[in-house]
Amino acid sequence: MTGSQADRRRKAPASLRFDYELDAPPQKVWRALSIAEFRDNWLPATALAQSEAVTVTPGEEISYRMRESEPPYLESTITFRIAPDGQGGTVLRIVHELDRARPEPVAANGNRTTLMRAA
Repeated sequence: MTGSQADRRRKAPASLRFDYELDAPPQKVWRALSIAEFRDNWLPATALAQSEAVTVTPGEEISYRMRESEPPYLESTITFRIAPDGQGGTVLRIVHELDRARPEPVAANGNRTTLMRAA
């Protein structure tokens, strides 16, 4: 990998996108996404940085903040978008975006200029 490829990779937003076709009507899917008692069955509050949604477009889109349970405790946003599929079911899109990239590990013997000056 060249230097410019590595730079682009570091600067690119870290996100995952998943699309699902569900047999349930949009209203039922919305309830599973937006009502905490139902959401806790598949997305426990302990996985969330805050239990309340950060953005809501009723019946269409809802976003939550998540936080890793282990250091470095990275935070991310997970967004659920729903739309009717025209046949009584629902199209569900899940977009999971990392807020900031994980710092790249640096070798202890990397001979970085700052370390050489300290010696």
